[in-house]
Amino acid sequence: MHDPAAPNWIGLRTLYVREVRRFSKVYTQTIIAPVVTTLLFLAVFSLALGGSHRVVAGLSFMQFLAPGLIMMAITQNAFANTSSSIMVSKVQGNIVDILMPPFTANELWLALIMGGASRGIVVGIAVGMSMTFFVDLSLHAPAYIIVHALLASVMLSQLGMIGGIWAEKFDHMAAITNFIITPLAFLSGTFYSIQRLPETIQTIAHFNPFFCMIDGFRYGVTGHADGNLTAGLVIMIGVNAKLWLVCTRMLHNGYKLKA
Repeated sequence: MHDPAAPNWIGLRTLYVREVRRFSKVYTQTIIAPVVTTLLFLAVFSLALGGSHRVVAGLSFMQFLAPGLIMMAITQNAFANTSSSIMVSKVQGNIVDILMPPFTANELWLALIMGGASRGIVVGIAVGMSMTFFVDLSLHAPAYIIVHALLASVMLSQLGMIGGIWAEKFDHMAAITNFIITPLAFLSGTFYSIQRLPETIQTIAHFNPFFCMIDGFRYGVTGHADGNLTAGLVIMIGVNAKLWLVCTRMLHNGYKLKA
């Protein structure tokens, strides 16, 4: 018998392994495809727009662009993993398989979030290694790379969990991606330096958590940052804490999960 007061380590590990196997079994779709898509973005900016001859903040445009593209791949796949896992389980009617075992809300949250973050990190590593064949990348501050990759993947995994729980059909998930995730990602300084924006817009951009994650990650790779790195970390940690509260409350109450 499982002691309700003791952490359900076996169940947590089992659910996490299930999430990892879920995306690793279809690696051509979940890992290779994002790598190819990201390299196509790089090729478009390098070849079609003459990016190889441009300089941004003392860096070649490709060196400036690459960290942002890597972070985009991490976040998109972390979001996709948790949102699709929950959404598909709801549609197929087997969400009960994770609700019935003796999990607390925090244990259920941790297993699903670790699964999403794992996919994001794996894709990020694959994209980064692939880009080294085309862009001269370095490791200016490895600690910043690791911390921002982890915080970003957890943040988007949590957003994916909230979206997956809230959505009642795949159209709802598409709306979240198209009207929230994508705009925030494209307005985060991925493809440009926000220093080129009007001062008012720059101030607003500094509070965009997507800007914080990309700016910190870019600093870890290139040594260049457009914003205050400490403030960026505080914003990301704060957003993650708020999202954790929302996720665990949803799971504890069974919001749109229990009939």
